[in-house]
Amino acid sequence: MRAINKLTDRSIKSWLRTATSGEQISDGGNMRIRISPAGTPMFQIKFSFAGKDGLIYSAGVYPTVSLQSARAQREWVQTKIREGKNPNQEKALQRVAAAVAADNTFKSLAEDWLAKRKKGWSDSHYDKSKRALERDVFPTLGRLPINSIPPLLVSSVIEAIDRRGTRDTAARVLQHINSIFALAHGRGLVQDIPSTHVHEVLSKSKGTRRRPSATDKKTPEQGLQALGAILREAEAASLSPAVRNAHRLIAFSVARIGNIVEAEWSEFRLEDSPPLWVIPRGKMKVQERDHDHKIVLGPTIAAELRTWRRITGGKGYLFPARGRKGDTHVCREAVEKAYRITLGLDGKHTPHGWRAAFSTLARDPGFQREVVELTLDHLHDNEVARAYDRGERLQQRIELANWWDAQLSQAERGGEVVPLKRA
Repeated sequence: MRAINKLTDRSIKSWLRTATSGEQISDGGNMRIRISPAGTPMFQIKFSFAGKDGLIYSAGVYPTVSLQSARAQREWVQTKIREGKNPNQEKALQRVAAAVAADNTFKSLAEDWLAKRKKGWSDSHYDKSKRALERDVFPTLGRLPINSIPPLLVSSVIEAIDRRGTRDTAARVLQHINSIFALAHGRGLVQDIPSTHVHEVLSKSKGTRRRPSATDKKTPEQGLQALGAILREAEAASLSPAVRNAHRLIAFSVARIGNIVEAEWSEFRLEDSPPLWVIPRGKMKVQERDHDHKIVLGPTIAAELRTWRRITGGKGYLFPARGRKGDTHVCREAVEKAYRITLGLDGKHTPHGWRAAFSTLARDPGFQREVVELTLDHLHDNEVARAYDRGERLQQRIELANWWDAQLSQAERGGEVVPLKRA
């Protein structure tokens, strides 16, 4: 058996003191150091492939490439030949892949992803998403090739956000990261998406627990009376105009509080028939859809929003923070505090409670489950429901929105509660 690994650094250095162009010294296993015409000591590995002998694989210049590294390349060359692959062609492909990776950093893909979504997003939502990536993601992942990012690194980014006590922000940023990797996967830049299971590192969402609703443990008529009482108490309470109107939009639209406080006038079509609120999908909790979420607005809330538009000027956020001109919205805590403290509803009813009440009360008069779920933009659990998840059943949703509007309006007026029947 031929000797292998015959050289040492000491023997190589001793040989180089007198070696001239064209001379060579063998390490065994078809690897040698050869002096180039320019006087450079080059590692070379001879191999045969596809019936051709005497092919040369260049492993680099000594001592920039160490003896140990050159031997590792020799093993790699032999492995490729056993796999039926030309080592020189494989090396060229690696160079191309490295060049592509250098041009396709996470940041470059993220910027491309943002640009593709800009047309479908409002300016403020685009700016908010861009700032979140720049603040929380780019410092760690931005310069890295998109195909070299492991799950551990993505997890560290998300956990750092979560530790600030901003679990919802962490979840939204993770949704963005998932979409960016999906874009890279679609272009063939990554084989696997490393962020797929990172949601498991998020702290348990407070939203997973059952939040109280005034309709809990009540008959439908009693529940509606309780909702009417809340609407009356809110009208009499000392609330800022923005918080008061945000509360009413929550009640009548049954949208999530996050969408309420971030609502923008550009999303509302109050002159359409029926009036609509179209929320960009990027702002929704459920991301597994390719269309925006439409909320049909009943006549009462549509009229109130038209009045509110005249008061605020109809630009920027619907509910600007106190003393601001539409560039900053009220925070969800301001609305939740109004329920919890000002209205004394702690443990009795929350902004989310309107969604629970709507889901419960709409079933009694016979509205189909799929129509109710579409209105709430819930993630459907069956194929039949998902089949209607492209803006269909609009007529049923108009009927449902107008029914809910009428129920709340009559309940707010007090007196005898209207029977829970469809018109």
